[in-house]
Amino acid sequence: MVFRSTLSLLFAALLWAGPLGMPSNAQPFSVILEGGTVYDGTGAAPRTADVGLRGDRVAAIGDLSAAATEQRIDVTGLAVAPGFIDIHSHATSPSWARSDIQQRPLAESYLRQGVTTAMGGQDGSSPLPIGGYLTALEEAGAAINIGLFVGHGTVRGHVMGAIDRAPTDAELERMQALVRQAMEDGAFGLSSGLEYTPGLYADTDELIDLARVTAPFDGLYISHIRDEGGRLLESVDEVIQVAEGAGVAGQVTHHKVVGPDRWGNSTASLQRIEQARARGVDVTSDVYPYAASSTGLTILFPSWSREGGSGALEDRLNDPDTRSRIRGAIARHIEAERGGDPSTIVLSRCAWNGALDGKSLADVLAERGQPVTVEAAAELAIDLQAQGGCRVVLHSMAEEDVRRIMQHSTSMIASDGGIPAPGVGAPHPRSYGTFARVLGYHVREEGVLSMREAVHKMTGLPARRLALPDRGVLQEGAIADVTVFDPATIIDHATFADPHQFASGVKHVFVAGEAVLHEGDVTGARPGHVLRRTFTEH
Repeated sequence: MVFRSTLSLLFAALLWAGPLGMPSNAQPFSVILEGGTVYDGTGAAPRTADVGLRGDRVAAIGDLSAAATEQRIDVTGLAVAPGFIDIHSHATSPSWARSDIQQRPLAESYLRQGVTTAMGGQDGSSPLPIGGYLTALEEAGAAINIGLFVGHGTVRGHVMGAIDRAPTDAELERMQALVRQAMEDGAFGLSSGLEYTPGLYADTDELIDLARVTAPFDGLYISHIRDEGGRLLESVDEVIQVAEGAGVAGQVTHHKVVGPDRWGNSTASLQRIEQARARGVDVTSDVYPYAASSTGLTILFPSWSREGGSGALEDRLNDPDTRSRIRGAIARHIEAERGGDPSTIVLSRCAWNGALDGKSLADVLAERGQPVTVEAAAELAIDLQAQGGCRVVLHSMAEEDVRRIMQHSTSMIASDGGIPAPGVGAPHPRSYGTFARVLGYHVREEGVLSMREAVHKMTGLPARRLALPDRGVLQEGAIADVTVFDPATIIDHATFADPHQFASGVKHVFVAGEAVLHEGDVTGARPGHVLRRTFTEH
């Protein structure tokens, strides 16, 4: 009798269950990634498990071998991780029409690295107003998610122009109003570029006054610091001072040490961050995995010569005495910041003469039959700027500092790159290779980080920094931004000599549960979200 009752209950259960043993009313998964090694983004040890996606969410992680699904993908031997978050990106620009993400919305250079989210509005330069830009992006669609910071330099330029003085009370109030509007529109905080015009003309008090506006929104102050060479420590201290004074979190972005005489100073700059954190100041940093930077040619020019913008600089260059002063200042910069070596300054993009792209100042001087000296390089820089200017790649850093910063517990991985037009110019390879380089070269080949540490620095750590609780982790209920890569083969191929090469080893990428890269092929889907900072006003 008991035996018959047990059989009856079992038979009833089978009738209630679906063919795979799941409840008949349970929705099937849209995708199951089967048998992969899951790195959940928290820094925890990896585990072998299936990951089930349903719609735009991660629905389950575990043994899903008996579950119903619309698609099952065997990822045995592959790593399954949250989509990578680039906390410092130039995929956006102040002009919607010129933005990389508008011109190349499939973002292939990012997808092939496993990146699903890029944060723009960096180095003090952002769209204004941010709300209109984000709406335009939402309407156009993109393969990846995009968020924005509001740029201090853009705000200052809008109110004051490129002038070297402190703002009046009325001007400060106008700047504060613009920052507040940007935060209400969804900005994630305030960015500054304190080596660039007009941001370099601001003092610390101005930065505190503007960053304080973001505090009720839990904003982040992210800064291209004032000096990455001789005044590195004072410049890191300034980020700490702004964060502490404004009551916000602070970030030293693309943390680096410039100039051979300063190499090794990352030990002291990281100590500054540790000391600030010990007294309760929430400050962190990010880093890219290359010993070279990239920016505009005017970085070589003294700050006073750039006041008033490009027209004013051109007027100064046309005056012989002022030109001589500028030339002397550039020569001193090359000596101090570039080790006195013109070959370390490489022209990456001269829109007015593509034949110069990829050549160093030393190369150009030699081709012209001129002596390769610091003084001749300074005059050449002036000549190039007068003809329209160029982007440059600067080989002025040490691998030892890059690795030390990368290993620090508070450091994240970021590219400082964008979505380049394939074949155009000779851009920094970071746009094509950053995340794959860390995983392939620094993790697998060099052992600088463990795989779980590296994934954490690309996912959970920046997600927490940006207050994105449902991204950057693989857990039930999280947004299904997922990257699947081969830890044995993932690698960057872009080099300084040949930068237009996609990374390899990323097999699948999902954004909000939709495949944007499948079996290594771009699908053409544009499920990316426009991310707006959500907040509870204090």
